[in-house]
Amino acid sequence: MDRTVRFMKAAEHNTSIRNDVLSEKLSGLVIPWRRVAFYVTLALGFFLLGFVPVWFTANRAIEQRDAAQRELRLMQFESRLGDAIINVQRSEYERARQTMSDFYTNLRSQIDAGSTSAFTPAQREQLRPLLGERDEVITLLARSDPAADERLFVIYSSYKSTRK
Repeated sequence: MDRTVRFMKAAEHNTSIRNDVLSEKLSGLVIPWRRVAFYVTLALGFFLLGFVPVWFTANRAIEQRDAAQRELRLMQFESRLGDAIINVQRSEYERARQTMSDFYTNLRSQIDAGSTSAFTPAQREQLRPLLGERDEVITLLARSDPAADERLFVIYSSYKSTRK
């Protein structure tokens, strides 16, 4: 019996040593939440420190791109008008008619586009009267009337005055 008691005591001692070792290992695995929160906050701060300037730069680049696209659209209108004038001066009335038809179609779509238009609201109001001349100008060009040259120049001048 003495042997059994010693065996039981040894087993208990062995179990308690195992539990102590296991407790030490588990205590080493406890996550220090304050330290984790500090590092996450620090990482987020550094991310924002790099992200914010890039975001502002990207927004400025987007604004510049939009302004350049707007200016390009306005120049395309002017180019179409100039192309039509040159075609009339070369007596290429049919090409001038097609060019002016495209000009009026695109002008109508830009005036009706509202806030997404290349034109400001004041410019859209100044350009509306040009749309009323569409049929007359197209008819002059279809008839190969030399008076179309002067009429196109007046339209070109009106368009240029609205851009200033």
